[in-house]
Amino acid sequence: MLDKAERRSFAAGEDVFTFGKQDFNIFIIVNGTAHVLSSRGWQIASVGPGEILGEMAFLENGRASAGVKAYTKLETFALSWTTLHLLFESYPHLGSRFYRSIAVSLSRRLRQQISD
Repeated sequence: MLDKAERRSFAAGEDVFTFGKQDFNIFIIVNGTAHVLSSRGWQIASVGPGEILGEMAFLENGRASAGVKAYTKLETFALSWTTLHLLFESYPHLGSRFYRSIAVSLSRRLRQQISD
């Protein structure tokens, strides 16, 4: 998958996603930290290397349900929704593993929010 991705960097303070806008990419964080922000701009989570951004909009084919701002310099791999869909059509097993990974990630985030 990563050979189909585009490497993207964000400076500290730069928006990765804006609440309510559609970006058509997901991002996998390689280095750095970002803050996930509510529609009112409140920090609701911090994310770092290995985490995925934009997965909820991808799953729902919708708009960003939160904003994301780079807290430090952020290095990512960007995958367009179109690229992902084409990969999953060609390699269905890859798609099922990807969707399972997203489900586990979202479940962990929800558990963390509930316990905080």
